[in-house]
Amino acid sequence: MRAQHQVILSIGSNQGERLETIKQCIALIHQEIGTVIQVSRVYETAAWGFDSDTFYNCALVLHTYNSAPQVLLKALEVEQKLGRIRQNASGYQSRIIDIDMIAFDEEIIDTETLTVPHPLMQDRKFVLLPFQDLKVKWTHPVLHKTISELIETSSDEGECVAVANLECPLQNVSFDKIHYIAFEGNIGAGKTTLAAKISEDFNTKTLFERFAENSFLAKFYKDQERYALPLELSFLVDRYQQLSEDLVALDLQKDFLVADYHVFKSLIFAKVTLEEEEYQLYKNLFDIIYKEIPKPDLYVYLLQHPEQLLKNIQKRGRDYEQLISTEYLEKINSAYLDYLNSQTDLNILIIDVTGKDFVNNQSDYLFILDEIHKRIKN
Repeated sequence: MRAQHQVILSIGSNQGERLETIKQCIALIHQEIGTVIQVSRVYETAAWGFDSDTFYNCALVLHTYNSAPQVLLKALEVEQKLGRIRQNASGYQSRIIDIDMIAFDEEIIDTETLTVPHPLMQDRKFVLLPFQDLKVKWTHPVLHKTISELIETSSDEGECVAVANLECPLQNVSFDKIHYIAFEGNIGAGKTTLAAKISEDFNTKTLFERFAENSFLAKFYKDQERYALPLELSFLVDRYQQLSEDLVALDLQKDFLVADYHVFKSLIFAKVTLEEEEYQLYKNLFDIIYKEIPKPDLYVYLLQHPEQLLKNIQKRGRDYEQLISTEYLEKINSAYLDYLNSQTDLNILIIDVTGKDFVNNQSDYLFILDEIHKRIKN
């Protein structure tokens, strides 16, 4: 489970409807590159290094799985969509839109096409002041100074004035009505990745299943009949302990929790893997435990076609999962849907994510956020 990169982009315009162009630019970045987490105020400043109309500038924080070269390439595509034609002439020029990468995490990048941190950022108030608005924890990896320290020592004496506020795209997605959301799906559906991404983007508490610590898991996939019951019992005990400990430590009236499972998945898998007598015994124990565990305000099931699940499983390369069959995944899917259709005490949202890639395709991720937002709003 890899974390997203934190990217700081600077946006400028000094041609046409400057403010509207910047708004369109932010929207395109959010739709096509990554999640725009924060946006600074808009600052007006004189053209730097040449005579021209004044510039509007802002900065934003971007979360993305894309590499720095990929972000640069996509940013150039956004510029083109907004009508910018880059000239080969040297020196500074007026432009309808300009997107610069100021920082990529705290990495130092020096290639023919990209230098990060931006080599002149410490001498430009129109970069530093918007960056300061973002209130991110960041230290210049070369100069070893914070943004506040860079502003204090900057050689730029020009006027740079805040003239407008901008709306962050995430303001359109609100989780105000809920405090606990659980994501589930079949093996390989991407529930943990999605839960982690949402948690990073919305700065929430997390609860991730500790499946990797289960010593019976690899044995089960080699000999299901022998190890099904100890596997399911061990999972049930661990999930109960984790939920009891972690949820007690949270104030679910204030904190926002994102989880990659809900405890009743234990019953789903047990229904598929256990013999009838074992299952009935298991269910009696489960029913006792389930009454004591807080229920999520929203339960999201990621529905994925078994063939795509197998591709995802093979791609992530866990050795013990390579013996999983399409038939087994189909049974799990059916068991989930049957059980969800019988539930009356859960707020359930089923999202079909077949053919969607919410890691590499930002629009797919925004589709899922929109589906969740609509459910919460209604």
